[in-house]
Amino acid sequence: MASNTEEAAVDMTPFFILYKDGSINRLRPDINAPLCDDPQAPIRSKDVVIQPETGVSARLFLPKITDPNRKLPLVIYIHGGAFCIGSPRSIVFHSFISTLVEKANFIAVSVDYRLAPEHPFSATYEDSWAAFQWVISHVNGKGSDSWLNDHADFSKIFVGGESAGGNITNDVAVRAGVANLDSSIKIIGIFLVHPYFGIENDLLYKALNPTIADKYSEDPRINPLIDPRLKSMACKKVLFFVAENDPLKKGAMDYYEGLKKSEWKGEVDIMETKGEGHCFHFFNPMSEKAVAIVDKLVGFLKQGY
Repeated sequence: MASNTEEAAVDMTPFFILYKDGSINRLRPDINAPLCDDPQAPIRSKDVVIQPETGVSARLFLPKITDPNRKLPLVIYIHGGAFCIGSPRSIVFHSFISTLVEKANFIAVSVDYRLAPEHPFSATYEDSWAAFQWVISHVNGKGSDSWLNDHADFSKIFVGGESAGGNITNDVAVRAGVANLDSSIKIIGIFLVHPYFGIENDLLYKALNPTIADKYSEDPRINPLIDPRLKSMACKKVLFFVAENDPLKKGAMDYYEGLKKSEWKGEVDIMETKGEGHCFHFFNPMSEKAVAIVDKLVGFLKQGY
């Protein structure tokens, strides 16, 4: 680990500092939320391993089942953290998903992908795609996880995340559009909360991709409007969330406006929060503006019913 800020390539205090030698100092300990396996609890949760060889895993959330014959919409959630921090075990993400599950009554899979810089930048995308493929492998009720086999409706899938997770979400949806999925698998929509789609002089991208540092605008993951696969993106609806004071707002707005004009034929919606910054809803979740984001998301996800 580098020992002084003069060697910093990206300083995202109070969260982390990424150094020029490729090391990282994560400044905040990750406070993990406990699992709950009480069948009488409003939300049950468990951790599952998806790829033992890479360590890719997920945390699953299941609302209280009142009708075992009724299938539930399925949400695949991909957390943010600048590709470098966070996990589904983090109390911030665990609590956020638990709230949505309880309010909108769906089964959720929160993806635990490998983090940069210890792993390649591309691993965040590959791991999330592997998790998506693992989830849909349960479509015929013969997968490795009983919750997905018994309770998930694969014709009512949503994928979403915030910040870097919003960017990865978009990549999953684009890949799914050209993946020749089983006809019974349907992605109704994706939600992109304060998503990362690059900024001018993008120091984070450059630090995590030193061999192609000056070509971030040519990377279709960062600039999806140049991706020829975009027209086939698998979802029917995209819901954007932006915050007025977020430095990532411009990238999200550029993509929002471009997507509306693209060959992709789905529906696009957006919610802007005035006077707030990036992912503010995690830092003050009980505020009126944070609750408004949850309410908008719940309404979006209830389109699965």
